[in-house]
Amino acid sequence: MRNGESQEAAISRDRAYMELTESQLIELAKADPEAFGELYLRNADRIYNYIYYRIGNAADAEDLTAHTFHQALGNIGRYVDQGIPFAAWLYRIAHNLVANHHRARSRWKLTSLEDLELAGKAADGPERSAETHEKQRALWSAIRRQPEERQRLLVLKFADRLSNDEIGRLMGRTESSIKSLYFRTLKSLRADLEAREWQ
Repeated sequence: MRNGESQEAAISRDRAYMELTESQLIELAKADPEAFGELYLRNADRIYNYIYYRIGNAADAEDLTAHTFHQALGNIGRYVDQGIPFAAWLYRIAHNLVANHHRARSRWKLTSLEDLELAGKAADGPERSAETHEKQRALWSAIRRQPEERQRLLVLKFADRLSNDEIGRLMGRTESSIKSLYFRTLKSLRADLEAREWQ
């Protein structure tokens, strides 16, 4: 809240931000950093999910999400609306920060991602649990061996649960090219797993 601003005025201002289109909000945020807060609210969860699924550590993902939005706020004045979602610009910033993070650590972190439940239900016994864990580990390893663009597609599809059309707009592709890329990615994952005798 600004100095001397009543709570009612702050709520009214926040509601006004919520009613703006993304393009209007971006233009306002260039002159009013408080308007950037609405852009943050609209995009923070998806950027966090993207980063988390790339690095597998919640604390680091929170830090990198904060850095992503800090960089975006610092550079919002130079942002040019080209008709693609604002989130695409945020994903590019996040991607660069994740790449720097991995270079600094010089290896991928596997632990947290391997512990994710992909099966959707608990295993029946220790043997089944071990088998499920090994399959998850093999799948995450296969995903990491995919090119960057395919990894991003999988995160957007399964972590953010976006449609092919939404993914296409974020990645600067058509919906049909996303469908094609998705098909090729699944085929490549299957071949990778079969080559390592996981079927």
